[in-house]
Amino acid sequence: MRILHVVHQYPPQHVGGTEVYTRAVAGYQAAAGHAVAVFCPEPGDVRPTPDDETGRLVVHRAGDGARGRTAVFLSTFGGGRLAGSFAAALAETQPDVVHLQHLMGLPLALVEQIKAAGLPYVISLHDYWYGCANAQLLTNDDGRLCRGPDAGHVNCGRCALARAGLGGLTALASAAAPLMARRGRALRRVFAGAAAVLASTEFVRRAYAGMGFPTERVHIWPLGIDAGADELAAARAAQTARPAGEPLRAGYIGGLSPQKGVHHLVAAVQRLPAEAAALSIYGDASAFPDYAAGLRAAATHPGIRFPGRLSRAALWPALGGLDVLVVPTLWYETYSLIAHEAFAAGVPVVASRIGVMAEVVRDGVDGLLFPPADEAALADILLALAEQPERLAALRAGIRPVPTLADHSRRLLGLYESLS
Repeated sequence: MRILHVVHQYPPQHVGGTEVYTRAVAGYQAAAGHAVAVFCPEPGDVRPTPDDETGRLVVHRAGDGARGRTAVFLSTFGGGRLAGSFAAALAETQPDVVHLQHLMGLPLALVEQIKAAGLPYVISLHDYWYGCANAQLLTNDDGRLCRGPDAGHVNCGRCALARAGLGGLTALASAAAPLMARRGRALRRVFAGAAAVLASTEFVRRAYAGMGFPTERVHIWPLGIDAGADELAAARAAQTARPAGEPLRAGYIGGLSPQKGVHHLVAAVQRLPAEAAALSIYGDASAFPDYAAGLRAAATHPGIRFPGRLSRAALWPALGGLDVLVVPTLWYETYSLIAHEAFAAGVPVVASRIGVMAEVVRDGVDGLLFPPADEAALADILLALAEQPERLAALRAGIRPVPTLADHSRRLLGLYESLS
């Protein structure tokens, strides 16, 4: 089978969740003997570049160079060089199916080309971009949670102005609203034309339904983790019983950005006695350096440390050294891969009771939930786990097996075959 994945960014230049997922899935499919290609907007040309040892996975990089936020947004309505490069990639790969991983920064003219070629396409919902230009259902002006466009898209116009650095011109929100409404109509057509739409959780499906998207073809399709049996065995083997009197070993692994709520985790640990808990915060400080610096300044508790960003190879040993992983998110996560990776390593998860986290973590069974941003409640949970090792052991025993990305990729192949 010939498969073409379309994504907004791709490794090694970009290593976010969607990008890493796309590369891993494409790699599994190529290893299974299929001819797999990836198209992404990057400076370069459309000639295929091998991306695996088999030669069955190639990457078509095409773009107009570096672009700012406004240019990326306006790309949705354009065409130009990217559309021409995509036409060349279609002709080169002759796919049986196209999988749209993410279209941010890509013209919707690409979808029209797919339709004109008579090809089925699948959409994966890695975030809320189809309904929210910000992708996260967080407002750009004040960082509040949002349920999606209002009746006139005026709230989206206000958000777009803030994203463009014009947040002080809120009076122009009504003028920007028609463009946002046009975007919404166009993306609903793309959504409705898909042969299948994949949502990683029921919460994501409900969120899109709440924004007025048709959900008849939306399938709940958990992603799975990219780890082999040896890695998981090593992570579990690294776990040792915490000696009596030793601090609880808590950890955070992920982005250091305001919507991740790491500042609330730091504040919660600040409330605890030095002997109660130690906190390792793994994350890249480069995206929001001022925020990361603020975290360090606030972390005067002797048990808080910042080891930096984890490589994939270091992830599993790091998880194996934790008693509990904390996910203090303030936004509507779509899956929380790190929570599933923690479960796979046998580590219970303490998380905000918000969005998908209440679906991922079974409160009192394999983890514990607390109200978002409630530092006192989070501190109480961590202190209880530090003082009650038997409770932590019960949560660990309640963890279910976690699906793997290899299983997920095989399911995808079955879906593709049913469409071609």
